[in-house]
Amino acid sequence: MLGYLIRRILAAIPVMGVVALFVFLLLRLTPGDPAAILAGDNATPEQLDRIRTSLGLNEPLYTQFFTWIGKLLHGDFGVSLISNVPVITMIGNRIEPTISIAIATIIFTVIVAVPLGVIAAWKHGTWIDRFVMALSVIGFSVPVFVIGYVLIQLFAIELRWLPVQGYRSFARGFGPFFERIALPTLTLSFIYIALIARMTRAAMLDVLDEDYIRTARAKGIAEHGVLLRHALRNAAVPVITVIGTGFALLISGVVVTETVFNLPGIGRLTVDAVLARDYPVIQAMILLTSGIYVGVNLLIDLSYTLLDPRIRY
Repeated sequence: MLGYLIRRILAAIPVMGVVALFVFLLLRLTPGDPAAILAGDNATPEQLDRIRTSLGLNEPLYTQFFTWIGKLLHGDFGVSLISNVPVITMIGNRIEPTISIAIATIIFTVIVAVPLGVIAAWKHGTWIDRFVMALSVIGFSVPVFVIGYVLIQLFAIELRWLPVQGYRSFARGFGPFFERIALPTLTLSFIYIALIARMTRAAMLDVLDEDYIRTARAKGIAEHGVLLRHALRNAAVPVITVIGTGFALLISGVVVTETVFNLPGIGRLTVDAVLARDYPVIQAMILLTSGIYVGVNLLIDLSYTLLDPRIRY
């Protein structure tokens, strides 16, 4: 296991190296003068020269790359061209809402979707199975922003149970924190419940026809024990893969939800940076997203051995 972990970490280094090279060239190889793009049409020659100097654009390309990599290794992602604030500070101020919503969404999704998928497979062909599949189709079909506005209309405007927009830090109390993330969590959970429930059902259907399931039932094991201890554990590998990938997608893809609920997360930060052509922020967000994907995939692979003892690295 340790040897496999070391090999995977070493294999991730060239992957992140390629991503870093792409991110570096994002600014340098953009058509036109990057300094002119950043400064705008009314910039003076002095302003253009100051931007080129601050970004190191007057140096050779390879020198710029190694200088930039050296700063990254020291945790220096640069300074925002718009707000003149260190990028790492901006990400630190924005990452809590995104992480909180992603974790809450995954927890709620797993609690709801996995039992639904297990029950649908157990009652395959019945009205329960068809009902779960119908919910999955609806979850895939309805856009996220439509779900968000429906939940706002129901729970915030009609019933007045929850606030419409904004975010409160967990440090300021669990009550205000929960009220602010409840609607975004329900909104994002809708599509992920559909995805994970379908995946759980398909994996369980493959397992329930195996010989060891019939053997477990022949031994007199209770049906819930057969489903949970024998079937679900052996069907968990593809389900865990979808859950882990979904978490990575949540970190990088909550832009629409953060916009609907006016949440100051990294999704909104990325959109604002793209619209303002704030390249240091864009570069940092691409690197952050890539690192999250690499880390999540590593954790998924390591979890396989805990779920299926037949898997050995």
